[in-house]
Amino acid sequence: MNDRIDELLRLIEREPEALRTAEFLQTQDVLRGLVGQSVVEASIEDTRITIVAADGRRYYFYGFLGSQATS
Repeated sequence: MNDRIDELLRLIEREPEALRTAEFLQTQDVLRGLVGQSVVEASIEDTRITIVAADGRRYYFYGFLGSQATS
């Protein structure tokens, strides 16, 4: 597990935009899976966004906090 964490930290340092893009694509895929379900809870935490679906499943999203929206 520590090796995986170290690998992710190296990737963040080398290619932050690539990691951000990968996280965005993964988020899109998860959200597509939620179509037709009800969201019963959503919260913004220090390091992630948490969504709870009506079936009790929890979904965690990382990589969006601290970024600026552009218009």
